[in-house]
Amino acid sequence: MENKYAITYDVGTTGVKCCVFALSDRIEILGSASAGYRLYVLPDGGAEQEPDEWWSAMCETTASALEKAGIPAEKIEGISFCSQMQGLVLVDKDGKPVHRAMSYMDQRAREELKKGMAYGAQIAGANIPKLLKSLRITGAVAASVKDPVWKYKWIEAHEPENFARAYKWLDVKEYLICRMTGRCVMTYDSAFSALLYDIHKKQWSREMCDMLGVNFGHLPELIASYDKVGELREQQAAELGLRPGTAVFGGGGDASLIGVGAGAVELGDTHVYSGTSGWVSTVTDRSVVDTSAMIAAIVGADADRYNYFAELETAGKCLEWVKDHLALDEIGIYLQKTHVADEYEGKYTSLYDYMTEIILRVPAGSGGVIFTPWLHGNRCPFEDPNARGMFFNLSLDTGKSEMIRAVVEGVCYHLRWFIETENKKVPVGDTLRFVGGGALSPATCQILADVTGKTVETVASPQNVGAVGAAVTVAAGIGLISGVRDAKRLIPADRVYTPDPAPKAVYDKQFEVYKNLYKSNKKNFAVLNG
Repeated sequence: MENKYAITYDVGTTGVKCCVFALSDRIEILGSASAGYRLYVLPDGGAEQEPDEWWSAMCETTASALEKAGIPAEKIEGISFCSQMQGLVLVDKDGKPVHRAMSYMDQRAREELKKGMAYGAQIAGANIPKLLKSLRITGAVAASVKDPVWKYKWIEAHEPENFARAYKWLDVKEYLICRMTGRCVMTYDSAFSALLYDIHKKQWSREMCDMLGVNFGHLPELIASYDKVGELREQQAAELGLRPGTAVFGGGGDASLIGVGAGAVELGDTHVYSGTSGWVSTVTDRSVVDTSAMIAAIVGADADRYNYFAELETAGKCLEWVKDHLALDEIGIYLQKTHVADEYEGKYTSLYDYMTEIILRVPAGSGGVIFTPWLHGNRCPFEDPNARGMFFNLSLDTGKSEMIRAVVEGVCYHLRWFIETENKKVPVGDTLRFVGGGALSPATCQILADVTGKTVETVASPQNVGAVGAAVTVAAGIGLISGVRDAKRLIPADRVYTPDPAPKAVYDKQFEVYKNLYKSNKKNFAVLNG
């Protein structure tokens, strides 16, 4: 089969990765490039990004990725996206943002949540009549301060002049699609995450808009992830260095397409992701929600399937934190100054590699030390923006190596908590597809297998699976495959890790303590961070 070529943009919280793919009877990545941008964390709990910085990063990476791939821009037949979800970009009639993009991490709309949902008789922090109506229509509930509708209401309440200019409600990739094509659309998975989508009728719900005070006219046209939205406009093509008229497809959110790129697309398939954030997701064919644990089945890239999804705000971000603030001696006090890169030149390609080598020397359980990975609050199985990370049970024998290993184990404990909570409503299989940057570390893969008791599989280039999922939507859009479910045969397992029974007793004991740490410290978190 003659190759077709696609370009995708994986738009994350801290940067964009542009990838060029060859599409045939398999998906092959030919070249990639990355560029970063800022996350503006504000004192009032806000978390924003500048859409022009997304675009600049895309322009910067496109030429580099094409050059590495050795493919001229004229050969690219489709553009697609994998992006962060539950952002809010309100745009005017010219497609210009009326307010800087509000990230999924934004948690300033506490008062809007209280007025709109968290009052009267409640279950899981939501007014009971509104909760029941939401579950009936959308299969989920906007009960988190981070849900997009409360960001929308925050702008309405605090910036009425900007709100009056709003024409359409877009998410991250939808803004970029609008900039490329001039059309305001939203894919079904993004619409679901707005929690105003009728999962039965597959359309926006006027009833939900009326209940939550949303202008129905602000909601854009709905499309499938593999639908062609339009063609790349002249000016935008010139800025990106691509051919005008190149087809632009809907793509999907990261929670939808990372599973596709992992090859976890059949009923019962489970994938685990560890990047900046982390999650566990299992494919199901029905709407499921656990309001007590803040877990819901979200609409996937295939609008007839759901991903039962539990999210951790900071997963790989915890390892970045420990690298910057614990592994590196940032205050300049040391017995002997040693440059790791000099001492281990040729053996380690990064400090992360060195760290994961070091933790293999530490026995399972990190000498009794437990780390909680709630560095930016937590969403499930408990919702608390005041929760924070901590090292528990330090002793005179504790060193940095034990603490670094405890961070990896702590993330894995939380992922196990997700798995056990999910399994109450949707059966989780014995095999996990593990993807994201965390899956690059064999040490982390083995710890995940040992902590969960599950077989762990990784795929080639696990850090690029979102982009692979976006490439699948192009392949489906141009007719190379029949749909996103065909991804299974294109994406085989690359490595397999089986659980070691030896550390099970240690991990089981510490996992029980881990689950108790939040309950024991909830009031303390509220005092310090409320």
